[in-house]
Amino acid sequence: MKKEMRSTSFLWVVGFLLTAMVTGCGGDGGGGGASTGSLRVSLTDAPACGFDEVNVTVDKVRVHRSSSANEHAAGWTTIAVVPPRKINLLDLNDPTQPNFALESLGVTPLEAGHYTQVRLVLIPNNGANPPANSVVLTTTPPNNTEIALDTPSAIQSGVKLIHQFTVNQGERTDLLLDFDACKSVVKTGNNNYKLKPVIQVIPFQLNGIKGFVDPNLLSSLVAVSAQTGGTVVRSTVPNRTTGEFFLARLAPGSYDVVITASNSPTNTCCATAVISGVPVQDGTSITTISNQAQPFQLQPSGFHTIGDTVTLINPPPPPAVDDRDDATVIIDARQTISGGPTVLVKSQVATVNDGAMPVGDYGYGLVIPIAAPSLAAFGALPITPTAAAQGAVAGVYTVHGSAETPTTVYSTQAPAPSSVNISAGDNLGQDFTLAP
Repeated sequence: MKKEMRSTSFLWVVGFLLTAMVTGCGGDGGGGGASTGSLRVSLTDAPACGFDEVNVTVDKVRVHRSSSANEHAAGWTTIAVVPPRKINLLDLNDPTQPNFALESLGVTPLEAGHYTQVRLVLIPNNGANPPANSVVLTTTPPNNTEIALDTPSAIQSGVKLIHQFTVNQGERTDLLLDFDACKSVVKTGNNNYKLKPVIQVIPFQLNGIKGFVDPNLLSSLVAVSAQTGGTVVRSTVPNRTTGEFFLARLAPGSYDVVITASNSPTNTCCATAVISGVPVQDGTSITTISNQAQPFQLQPSGFHTIGDTVTLINPPPPPAVDDRDDATVIIDARQTISGGPTVLVKSQVATVNDGAMPVGDYGYGLVIPIAAPSLAAFGALPITPTAAAQGAVAGVYTVHGSAETPTTVYSTQAPAPSSVNISAGDNLGQDFTLAP
């Protein structure tokens, strides 16, 4: 039986995406002398794709003033998790829950001053069954088998984030870390799974965008995201019972809210819906875009697939190691809405091909809707997206890729992304290369 909302706390740290820091004031019982403040670390989680569980076992969090300090250096302050805690990260992807999808990992007294490094230390897999770190795949019918998640030694010694924050005298500094499980688990060609963490440090103060989707859609893997220019800033899943969603902790600005859904494994269900120009006024404002009486609906759609091979080229010159088979390769399908924005509809971590293939080859297959998307501009409720003007873009997408190895970032795509129409069927010939 799938585990439901177990007590969770977790920190992931990798500077792959945006970082930020929030400082909160007030006593916390953890310090507060003339030259002392305190640090609290909390976790929230973005939705994962293809997994029912992503489990890790956390030992401690460590902070240091120096960004170059190694794990053996003096001067570390530690928040210990006693006993080490096995956490299903996917229990923290619905901010409508009473704890707002976050939980404090701990608070520690900390000398006032400037800090630049945070590390998470994991308990490694040691052959135990079930493993300390694992994934459970989304299957029909459900299969609760835990598959060991490969955690490289660098993670076990402390996943490193270079992140600057300041602790003031008599005040508490809050760090909130948003783990993206979908982008952090890489499937290898031999059906093993490797952990390559991706994290954002996001504002701790609560604000954002909230609304409802029709509860009848909730069996169809609904996902909601706040985007700017086709880049996902925050993503979430609706409440499993009510259909309520909350895109929490957004920087003030204007966002496009994108709603998608697909049944698995049949990949049927729904066209994309977009609400453009949704404002978030400040660090405490919450913008409502639908209510429980008038939730968002999604139009039916069939699905086709865009896919093929992406190849990483131009590795670092010797004597550097050619590590192109140790990359996180992210593939996105984006759609330009008539009279509206360009939005990301589907994202996937590509699978490294096995050793018989050339170094740097990865396979992908994005299953995406072919019906016309719906669009509505933000305004007075009810906001009702419509597909009336979107016939020309039905089934039309561009594919974008990026990749990062331990040594190299690959961001130059060739050929450059261009429109592909899959309305009439799958297009499995979309191969391209990525270069540094």
